[in-house]
Amino acid sequence: MRKPAEPHIRDRRRTKPSLRKGRLLHVRSGLSAEKTLFVRVAIVAVLLMLVVAVFWFDRDGLKDQIDGTVTFPDILYFAMITVTTVGYGDIVPVSHTARLIDAFAVTPIRIFIWFIFLGTAYELVVQRIVEDFRLSRIQKQLNGHIVLCGFGHSGFIAAQETLAKGHPGDRIVVIDESEDRMHLAAEAGLIGLLGDATSEETLVKACVGQAKAVIVSTGRDDTTILVVLTVRHLSTAAKIVASIKQEENIKLANLSGANLVVSPPKIGGYLMADAVETRHATPFLCDLMSAGGRMVLSERRAEPGEIGRTMAEVPAGIVVQVHSHGRDIAFTERDRYVIQPNDLLLIICQPPPAR
Repeated sequence: MRKPAEPHIRDRRRTKPSLRKGRLLHVRSGLSAEKTLFVRVAIVAVLLMLVVAVFWFDRDGLKDQIDGTVTFPDILYFAMITVTTVGYGDIVPVSHTARLIDAFAVTPIRIFIWFIFLGTAYELVVQRIVEDFRLSRIQKQLNGHIVLCGFGHSGFIAAQETLAKGHPGDRIVVIDESEDRMHLAAEAGLIGLLGDATSEETLVKACVGQAKAVIVSTGRDDTTILVVLTVRHLSTAAKIVASIKQEENIKLANLSGANLVVSPPKIGGYLMADAVETRHATPFLCDLMSAGGRMVLSERRAEPGEIGRTMAEVPAGIVVQVHSHGRDIAFTERDRYVIQPNDLLLIICQPPPAR
């Protein structure tokens, strides 16, 4: 199994769920950390050789304060202390040409080498320490949160709707292998974890064991089922909602441990078929499913004042279905069925007022 990518944690600033225009290009380097370090060491070595060559060909403009003779070891020594800005003063440029070379040729090389040193130290040491610290701090606060595996188009809409339903962004963890998608997640106010959702290590970092729910929308049925299996292995309590494209894979997702399987092509087919014969049914259903619609479809426990009443007598909205002790009470029973304690009501009502 390949090693999962290192986590990339977003800046935890509060932002609106809408996306802002950010950096245009996000490119993941194809080099490993070892190869990156080797390439940068090679660049530094070439630059040092260039400085040595420049000083050697202009050695007549240098003066050795000790013995008056400038040898190749002296040039090598002078190049090293010049690039590192140490400068003991035992060898100095005395001619105008040597001073101009030092000012306009060696100084830019010196600055560039220091940028390489500082950038490498940040990428390979400091950044990892900072991200590990931030990840540890975030993990301590994660409990009863939502994990979203896959941040494609469906995952992004799911995240937007989750935010619109009142879930805070710092309690939604997004896992994806795309850096630009992680940038979008961060801009939407979510916690982004760059990595492979099928990896147990990545899911542990997302604290799946303490999660309230896991939404799996990877775009591939085989990957989704593998993620569901891994999540269920790590958590028996988390509710798993999986997006499956092919109908024959729905059963596999259920057997893998998914609590609920959603098939976007199937739902889309229903809506398009209704749109052929009706004009307003499809827009109404889409409005009903959206958190920002004029009416919302919610699921909740029966309140004390509703127990003992029929479905039609509930004043808070239109009860379209009741789930009672393992059976579903259809809308056709609304005038006969009496609501019992612990019944789950599926009710169409007005959305709560905006905060």
